[in-house]
Amino acid sequence: MELIEAVGLHKHYSSGEAEVKALDGVDLSIEKGSFAVLSGRSGSGKTTLLNMVGTLDSPDVGELSIAGEDVLALSRGERAAFRLAHIGFVFQAYNLIRVLSARENVAYVLQLQGTSAKERLEIADQWLEEVGLKGLEHRRPDQLSGGQQQRIAVARALATHPDIVLADEPTANLDSHTGEALIALMRRLNKERGMTFLIASHDPVVINAARQLYTMQDGKVVRLELR
Repeated sequence: MELIEAVGLHKHYSSGEAEVKALDGVDLSIEKGSFAVLSGRSGSGKTTLLNMVGTLDSPDVGELSIAGEDVLALSRGERAAFRLAHIGFVFQAYNLIRVLSARENVAYVLQLQGTSAKERLEIADQWLEEVGLKGLEHRRPDQLSGGQQQRIAVARALATHPDIVLADEPTANLDSHTGEALIALMRRLNKERGMTFLIASHDPVVINAARQLYTMQDGKVVRLELR
């Protein structure tokens, strides 16, 4: 089953008098249960493509369906609702709410979905235990290491059982050991729970873990490796 299907995505920006081709005719096909990685140097287009799949940006030209939905036909409000229901995000900078505890950060997105207070806290605790943070539920982000904060971000992304988890350079702010542990966690969740991941990264650890590796250059996918 194709969870993500993109055909002929183009995205151009103007930079002074020059035109920058952020995406230049990208096709992408991600099956449910994949562990896919977008690799490439800075400026290759991988973050632009990830943002497009996350419905945070739109192409100038092209087609994009996610979980059978033509997301480009949705209004801005409908896209926001679609993201909340179907997509989990793990950001490079964690994007945690500093005044909330680990448990409250994970529960926040469930609150946006209308989950009851009792249930969302139970779910948050379950996911914090899953990512190895049992006992740290009441600590705020500034009381935790970078690796622990990124694990909160992973728990938050997964708590809503999204169709796909998108991660943009998730190991960039972590030391090598912590980065390896984070990717091992994601691969375990992918294998054991069948969760679908699409990760943009130039980290060799992430690239080596990929089952589907899309190499990007100058806004194009120049190579696809299936492992």
